Amino acid sequence: MRSFARPPILMPLILTLLVMSGWYLLTPHAGTPKQTSTQPRSIESEHGTRPASASTAPSTLVGQAQTLSVPEQLPASLAGTSVPGGWDRVDGVGDLIPTPALRQLFEYYLSALGEESLEQLVARIEQTLLALQEPARTQALDTLRAYLDYKLAISDLEAGYGGGTELDAERMQQRMQEIQALRRTWLDSATADAFFAHDEAIDGFQIEKLRISRDPSLTDEQRRVALAQAEDALPEPLRQARRETRRFADYEQARQELADDPEALQNWRRQSFGIETAQRLQALEQEQANWHQRWQAYSTQRQSLLSAGLAGPELEQAIADLRDRHFTEVERVRAQALDSIR
Repeated sequence: MRSFARPPILMPLILTLLVMSGWYLLTPHAGTPKQTSTQPRSIESEHGTRPASASTAPSTLVGQAQTLSVPEQLPASLAGTSVPGGWDRVDGVGDLIPTPALRQLFEYYLSALGEESLEQLVARIEQTLLALQEPARTQALDTLRAYLDYKLAISDLEAGYGGGTELDAERMQQRMQEIQALRRTWLDSATADAFFAHDEAIDGFQIEKLRISRDPSLTDEQRRVALAQAEDALPEPLRQARRETRRFADYEQARQELADDPEALQNWRRQSFGIETAQRLQALEQEQANWHQRWQAYSTQRQSLLSAGLAGPELEQAIADLRDRHFTEVERVRAQALDSIR
């Protein structure tokens, strides 16, 4: 079975402070998933028509949860995490409403592929879906079947592209259209829109941005206007996220330019983010500076212990005592993790 992991197209992560900026999900398109056949459909593209084999379709794994042994303990990569919420929305008559959160639920478990078998992970998803009442439960299972087969089909499609060569905007547009068509081959329109509208909006913007940046007929001002118009076509949550990205990029530049003038930097924070966020930013920077100072002192003393001839349990205990003196309980976990990779 191929790996189902597909590298997502990601927006930059701007510190942990984006939680302050109001990152909103797209409004999901409500609708009832159609009853999806478990028989794989033919996938058509420029690579030809290739029917998937029913005997190898991952959708056939759905419905086997009761016959499989699934460990009570979650895979290591999921330990300490929570199942995404908000996936169990239904309408007034009990039909499932497809949402981005339902896809997140599927991917939450599938991300542990390799730690557990696909069969076990599918069984975990099934067990979670038991929280739904009928008819939503059956609709969710049908959606899961279709999504699993889509994952295999998209893996095959992308493998056929090859890689390494730089693409122009037209070629990227063609690929995006093929992928969008494939999604709507395996999933009904409401589910495909709910699952992928966010990704498709970002992909479309990136393609348009590439087209504009490589158009030799545009002046710098025309290019700036065209990029602004392309951004205006994005859904509001994405426009807001891009605005926040730029604000924090400007902030990083201001931090460098005003590093020797804390008062001027704090005034810049207030003007750009408001008083409350400016205070949080200042506190976070002070906390980071304090951590860095203690980490440097700890690292120097730890290196002295490593050079002092201690070994085995004696060395481990000495380093543990050193962590206790420099860090809080939560910070000690971080320090130990950093020690393990250096």
